[in-house]
Parts: sequence; structure tokens; C-alpha cells
Amino acid sequence: MGRAVVIGGGLAGMLAAAALAPFADDVTIVEQRDVPATHPTPGENLPQDRHVHVLMSGGAKAIEALLPGALEHWAEAGAAKIPLPSGVVSYTPGGWHRQWPAAHYLIACSRDLLDQHVRDIVLADPRIRLLDKTGVRALTGSAQRVTGVRVASREGLEWCIDADLVIDASGRDSNTVNWLAALGITGIRERHIASTLVYASRTYQAPARNNGAPLVQIATAPHTPGPRQTGTLIPIERGRWQVSLAGTGSGAPSEAKDAFVPFALQLPHPMIGQLIARAAPLTDVQVSDATGSSRRYFEDARHWPEGLVVLGDATATYNPLYGQGMSVAALHARALFHTLARMQLHAPGTARTAQKAIARLTEAAWSLSTSQDALYPHAANAAPSLADRAKGRYLNRLSQAAATSAQAAATLTQVTALEASPARLLKPSMLLAAGLGRWRRPLAYPPLTDAQRAVVNFADHPEP
Repeated sequence: MGRAVVIGGGLAGMLAAAALAPFADDVTIVEQRDVPATHPTPGENLPQDRHVHVLMSGGAKAIEALLPGALEHWAEAGAAKIPLPSGVVSYTPGGWHRQWPAAHYLIACSRDLLDQHVRDIVLADPRIRLLDKTGVRALTGSAQRVTGVRVASREGLEWCIDADLVIDASGRDSNTVNWLAALGITGIRERHIASTLVYASRTYQAPARNNGAPLVQIATAPHTPGPRQTGTLIPIERGRWQVSLAGTGSGAPSEAKDAFVPFALQLPHPMIGQLIARAAPLTDVQVSDATGSSRRYFEDARHWPEGLVVLGDATATYNPLYGQGMSVAALHARALFHTLARMQLHAPGTARTAQKAIARLTEAAWSLSTSQDALYPHAANAAPSLADRAKGRYLNRLSQAAATSAQAAATLTQVTALEASPARLLKPSMLLAAGLGRWRRPLAYPPLTDAQRAVVNFADHPEP
């Protein structure tokens, strides 16, 4: 059936290998890090690895389709399946969101757990082999067809690996644009939007009586005057909480340990700060400003070689605030699988067809995140267009409507969970919901169930 090479042994690369395996005689994953490891080295291809990560139901279903049993593995290891929107206590510019019946879900766990279990399942396949501690130096072939990769070991040995299809899943630091230029293919359009958000994250051991707190989100709007500040607390395996705080400009968090709780307490609502003030910190504070969005429009290239597909963060990265990266990578791998189910690995047009399918999925996530980020104060390189501004303000109106409308919340959740196209947000019912905005009074207090209230122990601000 042919041979395939995957550049990158992270989540996107492992899922790409799983998608390729049924259609190839062998699949080689080339990874410059030492694998297996519990997680990538901080700052090496995954600068946000210590920050909050969630896997939306659209991405989780894509992974389960590629790796049957993955969801069960995660659950057995302690990952939480949190219903959306009912399992999230969320404060947005529209007020506290009511806990409408669950329509979708997300998987909450550490990135370590998710990566490790995906890697274990993928590498158990005898058709897939991992070549770690090896870097890719160049693509081999020509502008008409990529025929493999040239690699080098840490000891300095170099050799070529031939392949009928090469997948670049090497992440945000992908070198494919330069490699293509060396083959004579130039002019790949790129766009960059810097959200200007700075993240600070820390992991806590939840108090015994609070183990099982809901996922909590506190956010302000991108166009709110002054610094924008947000906070997220998610329950992860082994009774821990992972907390990420973020802010822009003068409102950015710092890596100072004694400033973390005070920052959380002065968010638009102090719930996260009140929770972690009673919890034991397990880690230092990790700060990252790698929060911008970047996109490479490979699908628009005038000439595209046979034998090359780019997916995952190598084609687009997103502000981690929206929790899209892992899910989009999974959907990309699933799109690759569907393409190969219809076209042979080495058939003319296979790479181009797969790249266009990947681009459609990328655009869905990109349009959701960047229309908001373009409204951030002083967003470098953003230059928001009238369309960007209109989309951003429309999504803000929908967020307000979702706080008080079950229908608006269900549709918005379906789109943000990456189970439906953003075009669903333009249905007449959603246009009406956005026009009406908050047609009911927003909740004055967090919509906690009796069980959640007992877990959160929300005694600092009892309801009247």
C-alpha cells in the first residue's frame, strides 16, 4: 500500500499515524525529543503544556473513532467527562450562565495523561514505529512530488527515509515553509494575531471536602475598557485542580507565588480565588505569553507537491483560551483518514484533497477565535477588518444570549465544541437571539446545584 512518514511525535503526530496505519504498509514517526516521556519538555514545541487543557467533544469523538477505547482509558486513569454546558460554572459579560441540560461534553485532565494514553495505544500498533531523538532536516523530492525526508540523529548521522506520503505534524515551530522554499515552492500566505494575553498557571491539591468541584470559568469581553482578565479552574486526575489565570497589558499575571491567589480574587468574580485559597499548591507558577494565533494557508498555494500534507499546529495555532488546539488536531487526523479511505496513499491529488479538507476544519476554529482576539486592546499584527469587528461583536451578543437562553446556549456550545460549523450560528433563531441579547435578567449568583454548593463550600457569599 505504500510507506508514510510523520514528522512529530506529539498528539497530532500520533493521531496522524493512527489515521495512516490502515492504508500503509508501515508508518514511521520521526521525533526529535526522547520518547516515551510523560510529557514534552516545557517550552519545547508545547509552550503551554502546564496550562489548562481541555478536549472538546468534537475532538474526543474524532480520537475515539481513530483509537477505539481511548475515552475508556482516560476515564480509568481519572480524566473527567464534564457535560456542557451544565457541568461548567461560567461567568461572562452576559452574567452567570444558567446550567442548561447537557448537549455536549469536554474531557478534563492533565495534558500528560492524555498524551501518554494516546501514545501507548498508537505505538502498540505493529505497523507504526517511532524514531525518536532524530530531527528532520529537509524534504526530499521536487516541487512536483515529495518523496521522503532527510533526517539526522543527535550523534550527527544523516540519512534519507523514502515515503509515498509525508505528514508534517511538528507543531507551531514547523519548518515546512522553508523546506518548500528549498524545493522551489514559495509565497505561502501567513497571518498572525497576537492576543497580548499572558498566562500564569499552577496546580493545586484540592481539599478533601472540595474534591470534585465543577469546572469554573470567569471571563471579561475582549473589548472591555482596561485590561482583560480571565481565570479557569478545572478538576483533573488524582484530586487536583489546574488553574490558569490570564490578563492583558498592565493586568497581566506574574510568576510570583504570593500574587497568584490575590489575582484570582480580583477577577470579575472571586470564586476561583476563594477555592484555591483553601487548597495546597503543588507546583510553582508557570507563565507563558505564547497565546497568539498563527495560520499558514497551505491550501491556497498555487502549486502543491504530491506526497505532502500539513496538519495540527503546523498549519494553525490558536489562543489557548478557547481550548481548540487538541480537538482541531484530532479532527485533522480524522479528515486524513477519510481522504485515504477514498484515495490511495500515493494517488495523484491525495495530498491536495486532504490539505483542503484540513483547511475547512481549520477555518471553522480560526474564525471563532480570531474574531474575538482581533478586538483585544493593542493586539499586535491584528489590524481587524470590519468583518472581524462584526463577527467579534456578534459572538459577544450570542454569549450574552446564551446566559439566559437554552436554545442559544445549546447551539453556541455545539459550535464551540467543534461538533458543528460556525454557519450554524447564522440560523434565523440565532440571529433573533443575538438581537434580543439578554432577554431575561442575568443570575446574580453562580448557578450551583446543591451537590456543587456542598463541594465548593461557597460560604463566603451565601445566597439570600
